[in-house]
Amino acid sequence: MHRWLVTRPVPASSMSQLDSPPHRLPPEPLPENLWSVQPGSGVCYQLELAWGRWRRWFLRTFRQGYVARMAALRRGSDEGAPHAILDPRDLKYCRNLVTCDWAAVDDPFRWRDRLPLARWGLAEVQIMGYPMLLLAAVGAWFHWSLAIVPAVLFLFVLYFFRDPPRRVPSDPGLVVSPADGVLVEISRVEHDEFIGGPALRLGIFLSVFNVHINRAPVKSRVIRLVYNPGLFLNALKPESAIRNENLWIGLEEEAAPHRRLIVRQIAGLLARRIVCNLRSGEVIARGHKFGMIKLGSRTELLLPDEPGLEIVAQIGDKVKGGSTVLVRLPGASVDAV
Repeated sequence: MHRWLVTRPVPASSMSQLDSPPHRLPPEPLPENLWSVQPGSGVCYQLELAWGRWRRWFLRTFRQGYVARMAALRRGSDEGAPHAILDPRDLKYCRNLVTCDWAAVDDPFRWRDRLPLARWGLAEVQIMGYPMLLLAAVGAWFHWSLAIVPAVLFLFVLYFFRDPPRRVPSDPGLVVSPADGVLVEISRVEHDEFIGGPALRLGIFLSVFNVHINRAPVKSRVIRLVYNPGLFLNALKPESAIRNENLWIGLEEEAAPHRRLIVRQIAGLLARRIVCNLRSGEVIARGHKFGMIKLGSRTELLLPDEPGLEIVAQIGDKVKGGSTVLVRLPGASVDAV
């Protein structure tokens, strides 16, 4: 059962502010250093990009009919892509830079969404997991005990990149957790420039044993994305929220009064790779999967600290991304989902 914190009632003078939406912000272009869905790069990511280059050469050379068919089915523009977009797999690397996509029925790789593994981690599962599986098989050939360590490491790789289904609540006015983990901070910010006033900050710590998929807290429009290279301090340290590599996501609630929210993906001591595939200006549903942080890390959520807001969760609660309700907003409309 959730534990409720008593909050201030909404004064009559504030109700008019809730009923009249603020000026809606126009989406901003991506910054130059956000050149990929995984701007921090990494060895596995570079190997994945190299595979993509070989794969596109193969398709152009030996499967020209497939390439032509996928080009005819593609919607939108690939302008801004660092490489040719031949089919949906090529969007994995640079979806945030382009507007093109394919209808679900035209995507030959749609079946991968049904796998219980994060699509952004499939390369790591193969690059790190397959050698462990091979070592386990070789070890077992000589003696079963030699297979234990590599088998456990292989299972851990699968476990870390798991992507279990989540039931997203449908009631209006709910703000769900953007990540799995433990709620370690509930604090108030005197003024946040993007939000336009006082803000409530909730910090979630993700250990290596948590699901690392990030999800949208509310139905919202993506307004601004900012990538900040930095350090890799332990995510439990307060200074990690300021000094660590992070990706700042500014959102605007689709339902009136169009509140502005912020989600920050923050790298930790072991997490060196932040993934975010959001396009500036796109509308995402509550619970939508938009990225992940690879290994232990921290995710923060900031939202307006306004009268009538109810904090549902408490510090120390274990939360699940997309399903655990953190906050109930005042003046909710039926379009909030």
